[in-house]
Amino acid sequence: MVDTKRILVVLVEDKPGVLNRVASLFRRRGFNIESLAVGHSETPWLSRMTIVVDGATTDVDQVAKQLYKLVPVVKVSDITDEQMVARELALIKVKAVGRSRSEIIQIVDIFRANIIDVSPDSLIVEVTGDEDKINSLCQLLKGFGIKEMVRTGRVALVRGTAGATTLGEERPSSRESREREAEET
Repeated sequence: MVDTKRILVVLVEDKPGVLNRVASLFRRRGFNIESLAVGHSETPWLSRMTIVVDGATTDVDQVAKQLYKLVPVVKVSDITDEQMVARELALIKVKAVGRSRSEIIQIVDIFRANIIDVSPDSLIVEVTGDEDKINSLCQLLKGFGIKEMVRTGRVALVRGTAGATTLGEERPSSRESREREAEET
């Protein structure tokens, strides 16, 4: 089966309401966001969004064009075909009583995950890795009883300097960034 998931990195001005505007664009176009992670970037005035969409149901080129129309968007990069490092984080609260506790601890060790909280009837497991690793651990822990779970969504960085999604040191306006991007393509 071919993976059709596309990973977009969107650099946006760090201002209130930007996430809402980006999410609304996807909603208006009927595109589903499979994963969305947002946080500060290495540039103080920019935030970095990592958005995962299904390329089979979403015209990624159209999404990029629409994103560039939003004023706070500085740069959009589809890094799916780049050499990259991508990770997710999950916190999983699993039922752990009696002998099952030692079995869970062994499974957690195999996955190089961490137990970050212990209570009389449960453990909270922290796992970081690719989507398959997290899915596999969840599948194994399901048999013990998952009480709660939260996942961050995928974050990704391009390896080396090729295809970098960062900007120079100076702070261009959104319009200058879009004009520069249009010239490069």
